[in-house]
Amino acid sequence: MKIAISGKGGAGKSTIAANLLHCLMRNNVPTFAVDADPDANLGLVLGLDQEELAALPPLCDLQEVIIEKNAGGGAFVDLNPSIDDVLEEYVLPLGSIRFLKMGGIKQGGTACYCKESAFLNAVLTNVLLERPEAVVLDMSAGIEHLTRGTARGIRMMLVVVEPSRAAVTTALAVDRLAADLALPEVLFVGNKVRSEADQSYLRQSLPGERILAMLPFSEEVLERARLGGRPEMEDRYLLPGIEELYKQIGGGDQQAYA
Repeated sequence: MKIAISGKGGAGKSTIAANLLHCLMRNNVPTFAVDADPDANLGLVLGLDQEELAALPPLCDLQEVIIEKNAGGGAFVDLNPSIDDVLEEYVLPLGSIRFLKMGGIKQGGTACYCKESAFLNAVLTNVLLERPEAVVLDMSAGIEHLTRGTARGIRMMLVVVEPSRAAVTTALAVDRLAADLALPEVLFVGNKVRSEADQSYLRQSLPGERILAMLPFSEEVLERARLGGRPEMEDRYLLPGIEELYKQIGGGDQQAYA
């Protein structure tokens, strides 16, 4: 299982990613959980320790590691540095899951991003294309960490959409970006659905044949989001319908993890 999850901020993509990761962990599936959203909420939603998360450096900030792995200096960039050691050292474990965060893309007007970009591309390519573990990427709406090279390793992108015009607009923009990268399968997941009117709005606004699921609004999920400390991902906090979604995207099929 190699999937990316995107959508508008606040639509619930990190919650859905964490729920799917919980299903994978409950089935003892070795998995990389990759937080590729600059807002970096996935670790908190998973229930990882907040101090440990704060201390975990994002991969794009590992300047010394990047320089070492691009030892030519200057304009030279090694497009395929070995990063197995990075995947062992800069992760947080949670059961069968290993969590890592990518960090944000530099904004316009800052220094050249060539070396960092090559390094991040090598990490994603290694994880997605060359390793047997399952991978769940929690993306930003812009999916800027993906290139045509890394996209080859993703079997599916789930675009999370709540029933609002802003969320639908973002979802359709993500769909166009994903098409540019030739992702093999892009599907939509309705989230925070409270009524038939919500369902109808999403079905009229999105390509209906590619809507994989409609997940209801959950008071229990909202309750957990308000808790302080380190709330465990108990079954009562799972989104209703998440286990069916897990099965639809390949959960339980061992070949889907290869």
